Amino acid sequence: MSVQVRPLGDKDFFSWLGLLEGYSEFYENELTDEKALQVWSWIIDKNHPLTGAVAVDDEGTFVGFAHYRAVPQTLSATMGLYLDDLFVAADARGAGTGRAIMDFVKQYAANNHLTRIRLITAADNATAQILYDQVGTRTEWVTYEIEV
Repeated sequence: MSVQVRPLGDKDFFSWLGLLEGYSEFYENELTDEKALQVWSWIIDKNHPLTGAVAVDDEGTFVGFAHYRAVPQTLSATMGLYLDDLFVAADARGAGTGRAIMDFVKQYAANNHLTRIRLITAADNATAQILYDQVGTRTEWVTYEIEV
């Protein structure tokens, strides 16, 4: 199976939504219509920093996505890219889809003069970590969350 990765577009909502449902299930997070519509509105709003890409197979089926945004990096006084989400449908895993998406995101960062890509994943997501170990460097930073 080969895939093409391209930016998400205005007409991609329903195909993207199917993947978002799978992503939410993977992380055992309830997806509501309100959440989905909010995220989609961010992605298609040219004035919002969140954007995304989709991987499409030979039959035109959406098989993966990434959501990412430019972020300032204060210690280097440069702009970087934060990869918020990367998801590949279960039946498309192991075929290079994740790597194709990562290659697209890396090219997007380079084209936009973004100097570094940062991401996090669940500690038990060993499959994702295999890919991330191949394309990046595991850092010694510890992540915290504070509910407000």
